Amino acid sequence: MSALTHRQAIRRITEMTSARLASACAAAAPPVHGVVAGVVGLGVRVEGIRAGVGDLVHVLTDAGRLPAQVVAVHRTGATCMPLGTTAGIAAGSPVRATGAPAVVPAGLGLLGRVVDALGAPMDGAGPLTDVVSVPLEASAPNPLHRRRVDTALATGIRAVDTLIPVGAGQRVGIMAGSGVGKSTLLGMAVRGTSAPVRVVALVGERGREVREFLEDTLDEQTRRHTVIVLATGDDPPMLRLTAAFTATRIAEWFRDSGLDVLLVVDSITRTALAQREVALAAGEPPATRGYPASVFAMLPRLLERAGPGAEGSITALYTVLVEGDDLQDPIGDTVRGILDGHIVLSRRLATAGHFPSIDVLESISRVERAVCTPDQLALAAVARRLLAAHRDVRELIEVGAYAAGSDRDVDLAIAVKPGLDGFLRQSPDGTVPAEKAWSDLAGLLGGPA
Repeated sequence: MSALTHRQAIRRITEMTSARLASACAAAAPPVHGVVAGVVGLGVRVEGIRAGVGDLVHVLTDAGRLPAQVVAVHRTGATCMPLGTTAGIAAGSPVRATGAPAVVPAGLGLLGRVVDALGAPMDGAGPLTDVVSVPLEASAPNPLHRRRVDTALATGIRAVDTLIPVGAGQRVGIMAGSGVGKSTLLGMAVRGTSAPVRVVALVGERGREVREFLEDTLDEQTRRHTVIVLATGDDPPMLRLTAAFTATRIAEWFRDSGLDVLLVVDSITRTALAQREVALAAGEPPATRGYPASVFAMLPRLLERAGPGAEGSITALYTVLVEGDDLQDPIGDTVRGILDGHIVLSRRLATAGHFPSIDVLESISRVERAVCTPDQLALAAVARRLLAAHRDVRELIEVGAYAAGSDRDVDLAIAVKPGLDGFLRQSPDGTVPAEKAWSDLAGLLGGPA
């Protein structure tokens, strides 16, 4: 990785100075204590403190100090969600307000590390170095200060780089049900991307699969340029919710340093489910299919923070677990309306052994005209037209009812379909440069690359 510029170095020094001043002010402030008035489900009701939504408090138990975050306030106190288990919290337990929001580490020292939802190291490689503390919450960049998405970002996946091209700074949803290869596809994108920094958030992941992803899906070279933020399925909902925001905040630091970042969140659906648990525990009434309104307010607040900045960019891939393969479920429909494109994985293709199981005709990139040349756009249009022509008469072909010569596009589609299927298939262990993918497609369809 290239050295930071003089301006970026000054910015880092300023950040470190501001963080130390904030820490000193917090340490000098007189402590304000409250008490636990009750614990119902996941929520801890605290009285006697003055704290704002998003502030951290510390609940003092026999086992030590338990951090919690304020999620609702009322006249006599607040409702807090522990960043850990509620075991050991009793009525009357002392609570100290910190008077400050949560902070997480960010910086070059995170590369190659695995951290939890609060940025604490989990990999046994010692404490973090060369990092600064930054507030967890941040605003999306001013839309008028964002650079336009006009440069393709290679992923190493043929089907994506040619027919669903991704631009540097684009936000893409990967829509699919369970068990159709989302995590494997993400691993291919993380290995094959041309972005120098990768930040991966594993939210609500099975504990068994974490080491498999780190050791099998990612190679050693990729891990050195990757930050992993981990919150497994057995973590409290506040940690699962925080993990996606922590990963986004880390990616923002690299973007603001002028670097291109690939941000992966697997999955945004589990993040929304965690927000639902938090909101219901805080007393918010359910609305659409059991999701409180705050879930749909949280999604754009998180997703809009990715994208291009004034200098660097965050290209984001968010997996969306659609319920029963229904792309119209509330989370999938909302996310698809916010993002700049989506990739649909098909269970029919997955069960047929077609990997990656990308349904090209149901997928779309909203920036393809900005990142592809006219020749590339024409080539992709031909491929889509032939795939659509074959899909429309597939049943007739299978029963032998289609008469050759009835439709020129269908005749050509039947001739090139085996080659197109081979082109769209790819081994999970291999990546293909975008230039070669375009030349292969041109050779298959007989057009310019």
